[in-house]
Amino acid sequence: MFPTAAGEAFLTRARRALEEMTAATIDAGRATRGATGRLRLGLIASALLDPLPDVLGRFGRERPDVRLELHEMASGRSAAALLAGELDVAVRLGPPRGAGAEHLVSVPVGHDHLIAVVGSAHPYAGQASVSVDQLRRQPLIVVPVEDEPAVAAGLRTLLGEDAAALDGATVARDVHTIIGLAACGVGVGLGPSRMLSAPRRPGVWFCEVTPRTALPDLVLSFADRDRSPVLGAFLDTVRRNCPDVGAALDRRFGHA
Repeated sequence: MFPTAAGEAFLTRARRALEEMTAATIDAGRATRGATGRLRLGLIASALLDPLPDVLGRFGRERPDVRLELHEMASGRSAAALLAGELDVAVRLGPPRGAGAEHLVSVPVGHDHLIAVVGSAHPYAGQASVSVDQLRRQPLIVVPVEDEPAVAAGLRTLLGEDAAALDGATVARDVHTIIGLAACGVGVGLGPSRMLSAPRRPGVWFCEVTPRTALPDLVLSFADRDRSPVLGAFLDTVRRNCPDVGAALDRRFGHA
């Protein structure tokens, strides 16, 4: 028995419809598992020294069909972007504060203390450490107050409210620029200890700052109501790469 021409046409369309339904079911399942979609990540530059390279590399290999949108963004801006729905997740310095911060989940992903960087021709090059008094006598290179207010407040406390060195400091928006300006002899750069993991370049010297001064934690933040499968997949990658962060997330959500 052979189908009629009308039957052939019907079977062709039916097969196509079945194939489309099968493909749609597969695509829906992948989306539910966070294997497709988009992740918008805001980050500060120092997070690209550690821990983001390993996390993003693993996430990209395991979720090649997720579109990663990366935005370099100062801590002073990222909380507002999360609350406005412009970002899915942010890596910033210090937990968000102010209006709406209670709607964000934040867990530490790194700890830093203050270090100094100078050019190889600087008088402090070769020293293991520099004191606060020595810093007060030098031109400084620091992050902008509006970008990293918690860091700026800590430096003001360390050096003194009336520190002329801070008032006349050169401003640099990321750690790589701080290191580069120090190498050029502009002054003493002040930044996080994770600068020590930056690719070594000739002409710079790193010093500890005494007394040892803790900086705000590197923090991962996202909206507490966000149940996006892609965000969930990203957090799973963070858990596997950073067990301490995974434990903090479990405690935050009551899974401990």
